Amino acid sequence: MSLSIGIVGLPNVGKSTLFNALTQKSVPAENYPFCTIDPSVGIVAVPDQRLGQLVELSKSEETIPAVVEFVDIAGLVEGASQGEGLGNKFLANIREVDAILHLVRIFDIKDDSTTEQTHVYGSIDPLRDIKVINMELILADLETVNHRIEKLMRDVKRGDKTAVFEDATCRKVLAVLEAEKLARTATLNEDEEKVIKTLHLLTMKPVMYGLNKKTGGRNLDITDPEAFRAITDEITGEGAEYVVIDAKVEHELSDFVGDERTVMRGELGHTDDGIDQLIARAYRLLGLMTYFTTGPKETRAWTVKVGSTAPEAGAAIHTDFQTRFIRAEIIASEALLNAGSFAEARSKGLLRTEGKEYVVKDGDVIEFRV
Repeated sequence: MSLSIGIVGLPNVGKSTLFNALTQKSVPAENYPFCTIDPSVGIVAVPDQRLGQLVELSKSEETIPAVVEFVDIAGLVEGASQGEGLGNKFLANIREVDAILHLVRIFDIKDDSTTEQTHVYGSIDPLRDIKVINMELILADLETVNHRIEKLMRDVKRGDKTAVFEDATCRKVLAVLEAEKLARTATLNEDEEKVIKTLHLLTMKPVMYGLNKKTGGRNLDITDPEAFRAITDEITGEGAEYVVIDAKVEHELSDFVGDERTVMRGELGHTDDGIDQLIARAYRLLGLMTYFTTGPKETRAWTVKVGSTAPEAGAAIHTDFQTRFIRAEIIASEALLNAGSFAEARSKGLLRTEGKEYVVKDGDVIEFRV
């Protein structure tokens, strides 16, 4: 399964720096034939300490993590929905991704030294920047929805029930967009959501915000806490989440590994791995979870949608595992690690056999029987 997140934002907010930091965590593409091979796409390993622990337990020769694709999308300028700048390319690229990481700059043009980093609008106002991007996406969606309503007009006039329902649904979303709100804030039932999904609206995509700060610089959360709170309130108000990150530092730290990286992070005053946190949240944003297969040859993290049944999860390995599914032997990774071996887990009755109706849980270790 390959799902991608597009990194969007205004010019000079740190998108390319963040993308470069992410791609330092990239993995060999040959293990993931479904992934895109493109310079603007990073195939990034999802951090998961359970994977390493299972490798150690099984003494595996090979380790293959779960991955998520990050796409570096061209910077947007006001008027992109009308084709300004690289607007058409920007919008086309967003349509192709499954979710959006909206990077917003919260550090000032000048820091406490003489360093200056320009901003396309000449000043730092993250709330304005968020609204510029969102408005361009809203305007593009308005065009899409209006075009669809026009195409439905003839069938609506002759009373076609399907067309009438689709028209009413489109008009419900149109009202939200005309109020300068994102389409995903519209209240829709399951049937209406199916209709709108076919339009591939930009503002229906799940979004996470990255608030890019600068270590040692004048960051808004310190210089103007009230303005920073207004940003986070805006984000949570639209049902999104955010992570504060220093893209430049994360890029610099990506040159270090192991204990050396931990030491450097501490010296810079960073207690958390911002990139790992961002990747993990992005993975969840896509509605994904992980199950494992493990043995002497290989320990692998497999990616499936949350709520997948055992046969659906098996399809991640091979379609035969779904079509010819009989049963699966399952144990939670935590229980297996605590037991210390499959033999010990089996002797304690911790392994169980599940059928086609079983809904896989994040962290399950599975052996399929076909």
